[in-house]
Amino acid sequence: MKLTTVVLAAAMMMGAMAADAKSPKREFRGAWMHTIFQGQYHNQNSAQNQEYLRGQLDSLQALGVNAVLFQVRPQADAFYPSELEPWSRFLTDDGKAPEPYWDPLQFMIDETHARGMELHAWLNPYRVTSSANQTLPAGHLYHKEPERFLTYDGKIYFDPALPENRQFICDVVGDIVSRYDVDGIHFDDYFYPYPAAGKPFPDDKSYAKYGNGQDLGDWRRKNVDLLIEGVHDRIAATKPWVRFGVSPFGIHRNKSTDPNGSDTNGLQNYDALFADVLLWEQEGWIDYVLPQLYWELEHKAASYIVLVDWWNKHAGNKRHLYIGQDVNKTMQLPDLAPSKEKSQLRHKIELARAGENIKGNCWWPGYSLTKNVGGVADSLKTYFQATPALVPEYSWISTATPAAPAVSTADKKLVWQAAAPAGTVEDVVRYVIYRFPEGSDVDVNDSDAIVAITPATDWTPTASGTYVVTALNRVNNESAPSAPVRIK
Repeated sequence: MKLTTVVLAAAMMMGAMAADAKSPKREFRGAWMHTIFQGQYHNQNSAQNQEYLRGQLDSLQALGVNAVLFQVRPQADAFYPSELEPWSRFLTDDGKAPEPYWDPLQFMIDETHARGMELHAWLNPYRVTSSANQTLPAGHLYHKEPERFLTYDGKIYFDPALPENRQFICDVVGDIVSRYDVDGIHFDDYFYPYPAAGKPFPDDKSYAKYGNGQDLGDWRRKNVDLLIEGVHDRIAATKPWVRFGVSPFGIHRNKSTDPNGSDTNGLQNYDALFADVLLWEQEGWIDYVLPQLYWELEHKAASYIVLVDWWNKHAGNKRHLYIGQDVNKTMQLPDLAPSKEKSQLRHKIELARAGENIKGNCWWPGYSLTKNVGGVADSLKTYFQATPALVPEYSWISTATPAAPAVSTADKKLVWQAAAPAGTVEDVVRYVIYRFPEGSDVDVNDSDAIVAITPATDWTPTASGTYVVTALNRVNNESAPSAPVRIK
């Protein structure tokens, strides 16, 4: 690694640790929960699945996670009842509804919200199958209109060039947003498929029809741009407080291709997957960008140190920037010398928190957190995410703040009332409970004072002190604190 990069990394870490040893008050702490090829969902019955998911969420909440990205559409199918697509093969057989019936998406919304967490519905836009031996249930759109799909490397995809496909994917998103109280819609890194060696993507006919002489790469990027813009517009027209986020492959472009690219040497998201994520942020079509920086600190082709700095400098100015972290790789590799730490967790978190434009992390996969791989859950729970954190506010959606709650005591509880939701961004959806020791000042900027984030309108203190409560609306804008209440 170049000396300048090492110096930069050291400076960023020292700056972060010197500035504030505490965990941030506001920080996106996400966890991806994928369903594709996760056999437990198919093999367990409905009650077992619900018990399993409750346990997963309890564990995630205990270690500070405040947003769950739950995969509800892994392959043009659904972990919820849909008139547009069949039930997922990873939950049931042949597109049948689960028996006994349950709705996993609604279940996850209810359970995350009950824990004061957000639920982002995670969809893969174009993928229909992931291997050549997968079959599609009767009634799938592919059987009705096969001309709308392309087969590449043995796998089926929606043709990204077709306007009717963009419309269909927007309809799927619109259906979820209109029927469910999700906090966000999330797309992962699969846009045009990852290239298979020696196999060009077979969109010749579509290019001949719609290309209009454009450069092939520019035309493909425009197709994806149109989808992203369309999804944004559909969400904004339905429930404007629902956030739209994208998690791209971690290298946008290499410096060898683009002077503004990163000092890396790997697959380029812009050129190989045709996803111009920086444009989407600049245009305001997405609310957060979450690059997958899954490499080790000094990876020869794609250094985490280089990439976290590059993304901090090139994204996050107009919308939020979070960092995608690979749990297994982070916990299995030692830190750089002279550090003697057995994992790279501290180093990676400190670098992310040092970035001026970086507002949080998301952990892949969430199941590795709950399994405590390499002690990751212990470290997050006891140090890096020891206190609850508020998800950052989305000021471009709304700057309105709720009224402060009027808090009183009853039966040894703090109690307050909630206004009935009106179906607007100003609806209060969560409350933040702060505790301050006797004799200390009330300072709601002190992250150590947060004891809970809850949708409930009462709270039972477990220690004496001065308590205040604030309210959060749908985009996490916080009210002024309530009048202090002293508990002895």
